[in-house]
Amino acid sequence: MPTFLTPGRHGYSVRFSRTNPDTLAVATSQYYGLAGGGTLFFLELTQDGSNLVELQKIEWSDGLFDVSWSGCTEGFASCGAGDGAVLVCRAGCSAPLRVLRGHRGEVCSVDWPGRQLLSASWDTTVKLWDPESEACISTFSGHSQLVYSASFSPHSPGTFASVSGDGHLKLWSCSEQRPIAVIKAHDAEVYHKDHEGPTKLYSIPESPVSTSWLSCDWSGAESRLVASAGSDGLVKGWDLRSLAAPVFTLRGCERAVRRVQFCPHAPAVLAAVSYDFTTRIWDLKLGWSPLETIRHRSEFTFGLDWSALRPRSLADCGWDSLVHVFVPRTLM
Repeated sequence: MPTFLTPGRHGYSVRFSRTNPDTLAVATSQYYGLAGGGTLFFLELTQDGSNLVELQKIEWSDGLFDVSWSGCTEGFASCGAGDGAVLVCRAGCSAPLRVLRGHRGEVCSVDWPGRQLLSASWDTTVKLWDPESEACISTFSGHSQLVYSASFSPHSPGTFASVSGDGHLKLWSCSEQRPIAVIKAHDAEVYHKDHEGPTKLYSIPESPVSTSWLSCDWSGAESRLVASAGSDGLVKGWDLRSLAAPVFTLRGCERAVRRVQFCPHAPAVLAAVSYDFTTRIWDLKLGWSPLETIRHRSEFTFGLDWSALRPRSLADCGWDSLVHVFVPRTLM
């Protein structure tokens, strides 16, 4: 299994390049992200696929908590930083090319599949950017607590989802300041926007305990399917045509699920990483219990990414300072 050590840095996010199957980017922080600086590593798989080597690294004065490759400019990547900055970097350059400023808190999520870039922050907002001009196009302020993740729909570029410590998954149109729909995690209340304000459509009691939602991902195959994951250790799937209740609930994680992602080559397969030091795989065709539990970590697991160009290849990273690239045993 190819492995890379990020000495003195703890991993928060790892992403395969969208255009080069052998290249990855890893966002890391000193002192578990509580203090100190951050480093963006560009890594490459060796020709025989047996090892990961460093191509270069870019240092920043604060922690780095997420990374996303550009979907339209080869070699460019964006990072979310602890000082509220969004960094625009290019492999081969020793410093960020641009620094987008506007957030008042840590940027913990970035997504850059096209010309526009999305960032989510502890300041409770999501911002839409034009990275070329460094202009903030729009600010979305519908959450009441920090926003952990925001992600564009791969089927509708003008639509995105966000999840927050306020326990809500929200769906947005980039052209509107208010969410299109809202799902409340701990009691599955769903709201839909009308002309006079949000109208509650459903209320399904589940639990009196509030849940923070930490991650969300769109299915690449089903345009109306979104997965979410939270501090309750559950992964839930939502059909946007009927938000009254999740279409699936995946159990197995013993602590909070930090990131969830659909496999691009097997639409029924999902992976998730958890604070229980594991990476888990599910196949919805075979049931809602984990297909495989991967235990190769000694600390919290934070980063996760399927490769779009290397079928079934998965990367993860965590607080043990290790980056792993592997094919889950059950998918070989």
